[in-house]
Amino acid sequence: MLRLLSLLQSGRKWPAADLADATGCTPRTLRRDIEYLRELGYPVQSVRGPGGYYQLVAGRAVPPLMLEDDEAAATVLGLKLAESEDTAGGPTAEAARRAGDKLRRILPPALRRSTDQLLAAIELTATAYPLPVPELLRTVATAISANRALVFGYRGKTGNTEREVEPARVLRLRQRWYLFGWDRKRGDWRTFRLDRIDGIPATGSRSLPRTPPADDLTAYLREHFEGVPALTVTLALHTSAADAAARLHRIDGVIETLGEDRCRYTAHVDSYEWLTLVLVLSDIDFTVEEPESFRRHLVAQAHRLIRAV
Repeated sequence: MLRLLSLLQSGRKWPAADLADATGCTPRTLRRDIEYLRELGYPVQSVRGPGGYYQLVAGRAVPPLMLEDDEAAATVLGLKLAESEDTAGGPTAEAARRAGDKLRRILPPALRRSTDQLLAAIELTATAYPLPVPELLRTVATAISANRALVFGYRGKTGNTEREVEPARVLRLRQRWYLFGWDRKRGDWRTFRLDRIDGIPATGSRSLPRTPPADDLTAYLREHFEGVPALTVTLALHTSAADAAARLHRIDGVIETLGEDRCRYTAHVDSYEWLTLVLVLSDIDFTVEEPESFRRHLVAQAHRLIRAV
């Protein structure tokens, strides 16, 4: 029965003879087992005659899923990863945690022990950026499918603006999530960070489908971002180049050796906040060489932290 259900959940159309061979049973036993699955709530469609087949189709209710061992392990791990990446403990983390708990409860004891051992052996760390809110993703995905524009407030580097965008894709680059779409007011393709969109966008008017500027949007945007001048910060790190490379959480630039216990780190980042976080986590002493704006940023953050204690 488990083998039969696993085969049907592949979604393909199974001729009766092929399905009987794959499950190692007689046609009569196969028909009996198909009826039993229907009684359990699985909508198994059957077509008789030449070219006939069995197929599991979408129903109005979700019957229990039957997962192979590797599928269950991958699902549990993926949910745990989603939970750990939501640094703010928001709705995505909560939804992932609930789904993981439900899945764990229905796993057979041996498989439950196996997945528990897997999670216990793996240390998952959060990224510096939160996952997008599920409701926001659903709204964007629905608008893309229906060719509808989205209207939203956007917190950009130059201030808050009102945008009307024909969405094309949602992508993840440099650990951040972006909406890529056609900005109607500016008449050009634009990229918007999801964490800078205020609330849930309103659905606007319909639009004709537009052809994106490239088939591989991820590669296109990566080249675009690399071409945009980033913030450049030069630091003298009070340790060797090898030690700095091992201790920095992420290297966004070039490390040059200045001596046995000193090196220069030229970082190209899109925000001072991210570089500050990396430096704090590395626990490496350093001196800011330039720019002055990064010195002022560190002074402001230092005063804020001192006030906290």
